[in-house]
Amino acid sequence: MTITERHQYILGQLQRSGRVSIQELCEQIQVSGVTIRKDLKLLEERNLLFRTHGGASLQNPYALERPIQEKQFINALEKKQIALATCTLLANHDALMIGSGTTVFEFARNLVPNNPITVITPALKVALELSERKNVEVLQLGGIIRQNSSSVAGAFAEYMLATVSCGILFLGVDGIDLEFGFTISNLTEAGLNQKMIESAQSVAILADHTKFGKRGIAKICDFDAVHYVVTDSQTAPEAITSLEESGIKVIVG
Repeated sequence: MTITERHQYILGQLQRSGRVSIQELCEQIQVSGVTIRKDLKLLEERNLLFRTHGGASLQNPYALERPIQEKQFINALEKKQIALATCTLLANHDALMIGSGTTVFEFARNLVPNNPITVITPALKVALELSERKNVEVLQLGGIIRQNSSSVAGAFAEYMLATVSCGILFLGVDGIDLEFGFTISNLTEAGLNQKMIESAQSVAILADHTKFGKRGIAKICDFDAVHYVVTDSQTAPEAITSLEESGIKVIVG
């Protein structure tokens, strides 16, 4: 098979399934992994596909950072469904943590606790939303405010986290890669998210179906650090199964 025929075959497989793996292509075309990787690189340079870990995809697997003012209008219905489903995880926690992002902010908007709780957050919008909410006391983390996320990050916030603990952390992400883990699109906030995970007894990731198969630039944790993933009904069943096999409880809103 010539290089042109290989490229036509690869693009044909992508059109049929949306994704291809290097291993499968090696078996089907009977060439080495080195050859397939070169083919995928050439096709990506021509903007015909996106290379992924172990293969290629027609969809961009890399999560891009968008301003929070723009993100709040994307998949608004799904975020509402996720927020309502997340409320079932409150249980008897007297202290919880809410990260930054539009999905966890939607959860904060729907948070109406029956008993007094303390909410720890780096997100200004979350703090303002809950500051006058009945039965809620807010601990706002300090630090440099990032305009894109309206949230603080950096050494001051991380220092405060070293002195507190909470029952559960509700965290948003920009990407869930079933091989790589949970990621966000900003390196500065990644360190803070990791410290938040260390400060919580359990971790819940809130993410709609579009976050699956994507990677942000900064990895925040592997699957074994997460206890719950709350997502919407459009998430692929195989993705849910993969998470459950990793020991994560998946809640579908």
